Amino acid sequence: MAVAIRLRQIGTHNHPVYRVVAVDQRKKRDGGFLDQLGTYDPQKEKDNFTVDSAKVEAWIAKGAQPSDTVRQLIKRTQVASK
Repeated sequence: MAVAIRLRQIGTHNHPVYRVVAVDQRKKRDGGFLDQLGTYDPQKEKDNFTVDSAKVEAWIAKGAQPSDTVRQLIKRTQVASK
């Protein structure tokens, strides 16, 4: 089973909010997931992304591949925390 770390939409049509989740790559975007890792609200200007870094690192160590968007969000969070 190949695991991906990607966004799952939970908001409404006019106000999208996303969860960062670990999911089997074969599942649909909003299908079942293995673990919730954080949230992302693109309409907020500050503090719009939260993530449990320990969980993300653990999933990546197990072979999970983050999507391009999630990879950028994680990098931005790591730079801001330094």
